[in-house]
Amino acid sequence: MDSLLVLIETLLAPVVGLVNRVLWDGFLTYALLAVGLYFTVRLRFLQVRRFPHMLHVLGRGTAGDASGISPFQALCTSLAARVGTGNLAGVAIALSLGGPGAMFWMWCTAVLGMATAYAESSLAQLYKVRDEDGNYRGGPAHYMARGLRRRWMGTLFAACLLFSYGLVFSSVQANTMATALDTAFGLDQATIAIGLVLLTGAIIFGGLRSIARFAEVVVPFMALGYLALAGWVVVTHLDRVPEALALVLRSAFGLEPAAGGVLGGLAAAMLNGVKRGLYSNEAGLGSAPNVAAAAVPVPHHPASQGLVQAFGVFVDTLLVCSATALIILLSGVAVEGNDGVAITQRAMTVFFGEWGSVFVAVALFFFAFTTIIGNYSYAESGLIYLGGGRRSLLALRVAALLVIVWGVYSKVQLVWDAADAAVAVMATINLAALALLSGVVVKLTRDYESQLRQGLAPEFHITRYPELGDGVDHEIWRERGG
Repeated sequence: MDSLLVLIETLLAPVVGLVNRVLWDGFLTYALLAVGLYFTVRLRFLQVRRFPHMLHVLGRGTAGDASGISPFQALCTSLAARVGTGNLAGVAIALSLGGPGAMFWMWCTAVLGMATAYAESSLAQLYKVRDEDGNYRGGPAHYMARGLRRRWMGTLFAACLLFSYGLVFSSVQANTMATALDTAFGLDQATIAIGLVLLTGAIIFGGLRSIARFAEVVVPFMALGYLALAGWVVVTHLDRVPEALALVLRSAFGLEPAAGGVLGGLAAAMLNGVKRGLYSNEAGLGSAPNVAAAAVPVPHHPASQGLVQAFGVFVDTLLVCSATALIILLSGVAVEGNDGVAITQRAMTVFFGEWGSVFVAVALFFFAFTTIIGNYSYAESGLIYLGGGRRSLLALRVAALLVIVWGVYSKVQLVWDAADAAVAVMATINLAALALLSGVVVKLTRDYESQLRQGLAPEFHITRYPELGDGVDHEIWRERGG
């Protein structure tokens, strides 16, 4: 058996490595930015112009119905998956490899990513369907199959989603969490594994609605608590904030001493900042639209849920990631090495003593645990699209719990690299679908904004757009009362 595993690893490792090098290093970083810039320009900087309206829509979207969860629950569930260990450890690594300027490029990535998130979640809403239990389901697989009439794209996307988010990424979170809890509290692996399995099982066996209710309570508490602590650090060291921000800007354009001179510093800051931003907020990867489609939009228009999910990118990167970066920069600790958790813990101890290290471990637990829950919700959408029934869902839930145990005890780099490759494939076909359906996104946006200018609460009626064909469920988007 061992020799067989070695053979499989020997054969797969070069292929997986090639996919990651070609797609992540040579294509996706630039493609995700290009698509974000394209939608930003074509939608006339919608994410900036309509930012106050995002808050208005979010404030209204607190109720679901028999078919779907509320927009607020959908936002919290997507944030559960977005806000993870990367917001603590990943930001520190980006600063270590790219310098303080990496933060500036993370901000740029987030602003452009908001437009991409708007586009993919609006399309997910438009092309959603009802499953056998009457619940809304949708996502990139659906708009590939129903909007583009390319079912093979949808099938490939759903398979990659199921493998990476359902069977691998949760193990990464569990592994990081186990290390942090052991360091801070001396908890053994068995205790951590049993606790995680019991907590996770109690939530995911209740299905998407149970996950949404959990996220609705825990995610705001988690994010606001972390931001409040970071806010206290900033306020009590306000005199040093301008210096820190100036350092970020100088480093972003290679004006700080760095290996490789000006161009080397610029390239390092840009590459690491963009990569961390994209990995953290997930805009364009096609993950968040799967839960966005499950929401009952308020107002009753696909674009409204797109705006809600665009706000999710703002929270993840421009707020939470920025909070971590400012804590690290204001602390003055040496930012070096690949252990992001250790860097963040050292920064926290500067302000809070030994309690700071404990706080990072607790924050990491919440961030990682909510990510496990959010990731499972995406995997469930992929399985249902592929035709999985109740028995398949049960098998997925059991597998998700086993993966957590495996993650606590093991760290198999090839499997994690394979998951990265699957996400790269997933993102590539999602970006292609977004580009091909960009005209539909523009049409939805114009319809929504036209009604806003008339002082109306926007509603989408499919009868006004017969050219969209039968790919859109007419029962869902018929005129109300009609």
